[in-house]
Amino acid sequence: MIKAVLWDFGGVLTSSPFEAFARYEHEKGLPKNFLRSINATNPDANAWARFERNDIDLEAFDKAFEDETTAAGHPVPGREIIALLAGNVRPEMVAALKRCAANFKTACITNNVNAGEGVGMARSLEQAQEVEQILALFDEVIESSKAGVRKPDPKIYQMACEVLQIDPTEAVYLDDLGINLKPAKAMGMQTIKVSDPAVALEELEAVTGLSLKDRGA
Repeated sequence: MIKAVLWDFGGVLTSSPFEAFARYEHEKGLPKNFLRSINATNPDANAWARFERNDIDLEAFDKAFEDETTAAGHPVPGREIIALLAGNVRPEMVAALKRCAANFKTACITNNVNAGEGVGMARSLEQAQEVEQILALFDEVIESSKAGVRKPDPKIYQMACEVLQIDPTEAVYLDDLGINLKPAKAMGMQTIKVSDPAVALEELEAVTGLSLKDRGA
């Protein structure tokens, strides 16, 4: 029986930063998926991973990321990438979160960095306030930059289960990245990959028994 719904933030409750990455690559004349390839290389120890665990600060990340991209043939300052991280809120997903929060325990598990305004790495105070309103809907929020561990490390999912006092088999987890869903599934969680929000909500309806799609909460 499902007792909790666990959510990623960027790419689930907001639009994916990968959309902004693609626009940046087009504008700068970079190869397609260049930024994602940098972040996927040496994924546990690269600049991105270290920043998400808060092992390095923004200044160190800026230089380390530029060093990595320079080695790959296209120098990109890390600070320019941080500016791309904040996505646009998806109202239909927030409405679903509200309905879930009224019926189940909820937690947000997010890989983030110590930059911008809060969990959503907002670009403005107004955007940060919008993010804070969403975060207030959760029972618990686990941030990689504060926890010192990042997805897909199983420890961060276990943290969520412990604070919610549930077994992994009693949870469903939504994320836009398959690599982050695999550990959750291996622990016994039901998982939903969020590519098309409408499809994801249909799957979440089936798991929770709630009416979620195209409805307010």
